[in-house]
Amino acid sequence: MKRDSFGVLFFLKKNQLLKNGEAPVSMRITVNGQREEVRTKKSINPSLWSQAKECSRGRDKKSRDLNEYIESAKIRVSQLFNEIEQAGKVITAGTLIRRFFGKDDENRKTLLCVFREHNAQCRQLIGIDYEDITVRRYECCARYLGELINEKYNQDDLLLKEVTGKFVRSFEFFMKTNKHCQQNTVIRYMETAN
Repeated sequence: MKRDSFGVLFFLKKNQLLKNGEAPVSMRITVNGQREEVRTKKSINPSLWSQAKECSRGRDKKSRDLNEYIESAKIRVSQLFNEIEQAGKVITAGTLIRRFFGKDDENRKTLLCVFREHNAQCRQLIGIDYEDITVRRYECCARYLGELINEKYNQDDLLLKEVTGKFVRSFEFFMKTNKHCQQNTVIRYMETAN
């Protein structure tokens, strides 16, 4: 399998100076000749920038912080590239940028959103693969999960990556104490939530 080509470049947008006279620092990621650019939330005086070294020549704290950010960003993007490549997934510059900034769709899926999508699909399959009572149990389970999340975490939903064994045990406890369900009913709901 051919290895993807990959590069990260930092540069200034000198033609888009900020009100304080500094130029915003941008990052360009290139994968197989396709590139994406994004502004970092960093800026620097253009006279301090060295494009050859892709860093600030300044010795002040702001320059040192910027240089540390650039160095750690290059390392992080390289790690993300390697992770995606090892997983055998298609790598694009856009995917790397979204993952770098934590906006990757895969990492942003929530428990109740996925559960509701599942329930909507099951509802369409009533009479084919599912009975109405089963789908109603799924919907009830989603509602109970929502109540638990709201009560325990004071949130409307949880990211899938935040669902742990501890959360599952707290759902079982919630069903027994707050909903007064017996063991067999709890088991049915726990199977539903799987």
